[in-house]
Amino acid sequence: MTTKKGESALSVEDIPIPGYAKSVTLRSYRPASDKSVAALPIVLYFHGGSFVSGGLEEAAVPAATLASRAHAWVLSVDYSLAPDFPFPAALEDGYLAVQWAFENARAVGADPKRIGVVGHDAGGNLATCLSAVVRDRKEFELCAQVMVAPMLDPSMTRVGDDSNVTRIDNVTRRCALGYRAYLKHVSQRMHPYAAPIESRRLQDLPPALIASAGDDVLHVEAERYSFELISAGVPTEVTRYKNVSHNDLATHPQVLTDVATFLGKRLGATDGKSLARA
Repeated sequence: MTTKKGESALSVEDIPIPGYAKSVTLRSYRPASDKSVAALPIVLYFHGGSFVSGGLEEAAVPAATLASRAHAWVLSVDYSLAPDFPFPAALEDGYLAVQWAFENARAVGADPKRIGVVGHDAGGNLATCLSAVVRDRKEFELCAQVMVAPMLDPSMTRVGDDSNVTRIDNVTRRCALGYRAYLKHVSQRMHPYAAPIESRRLQDLPPALIASAGDDVLHVEAERYSFELISAGVPTEVTRYKNVSHNDLATHPQVLTDVATFLGKRLGATDGKSLARA
C-alpha cells in the first residue's frame, strides 16, 4: 500500500480480482488518516476511452478527488477492453467488481449498503448499464449512478450538430469505432445492457446524476436519457457545463465538486457502530 498526497492523504493499492474473461485490477483509494467511526461509502469508477482504450492512470484524478471530497472508498476498475474482449466482458467485469466490493466492504471499514457507480464516456455507459444489471439480478443494491459525458446510444442517431461545437475531440469517429469493436453483432446495439437509451425498463434504477458538456456532440443523448429516467420515476439531476469539451469533462473541477456533492447526498454517512451491529 502506498500513500499519495492530494487534497488529503489517500491510501492507494492495486488489487487483482477474477474478471469475466481474465483477471482485472481494481485501484483502491481510501482516506489514509480516517479516525472517525463512520463506515465509508463505496464508489466504483469506470474510465473513458470508447470501450477500446483508457485505464487506471486516466482515472487517477477523478478517482482520487472523489475519494477525498466524498470521503469514500473508491475503486477504479481496469475493465477488459474491446476488440479483444467485446460485450459483455467490460460490463461483467464491472459486476464482479461491485460483487467483490460488497463482499469485502466490512473488512476495510466500508458499508456494503451504500454503493454508487460513476463513469465517464464509455464508463458512463457501463455505470448505468451496470445499475440495470444489479437491479435485475437482485444480489445487492446500488444507491447512486453518475454519468459524465456518457456514451448511451450505439445507433448514433441522436448525435448533436457539431457545427455548434468548438472543440469536437473527434468524438463522433471515436464513438463509432468504439461501438463497432465493443458490439460485435448489430443486434447488440439495441440490447438494454449496451444501449440504455433504447431500454423501456428504466424503473427502479438508482438516483442519477448526468453531466453533459456544452462542447460535445453527445450532450443530446445524455440529456435525452435524463428525460427518459425522469419519466420512469428515477430521481435524476442533469447539468450541461458550457464551454467544456467531452474529454475535459472528466476532470473539470466543478464537475468533480458536483459529483462529490451528489454522492455525499445519496450515499450519506452511516455510523460505524450501527454497521457493526447490522
